[in-house]
Amino acid sequence: MLEGPDMNLSAPTQIVFIISLVIAVIGLLAALGVLAFIPLASVWIMLIAYIVLAAGCLMRGA
Repeated sequence: MLEGPDMNLSAPTQIVFIISLVIAVIGLLAALGVLAFIPLASVWIMLIAYIVLAAGCLMRGA
């Protein structure tokens, strides 16, 4: 089997999880048309939420 680099993932802190969850909910509301004043497409807002959550998993203590 192929073995990649040893990545030690850790669970994100509660504040990082809540921040990414809030951003994801904003993206969902933008997709439904509730928040039409946000100039970004909802896909990009959801991508930002995923990046925040992934960064919280990759960084220790974040």
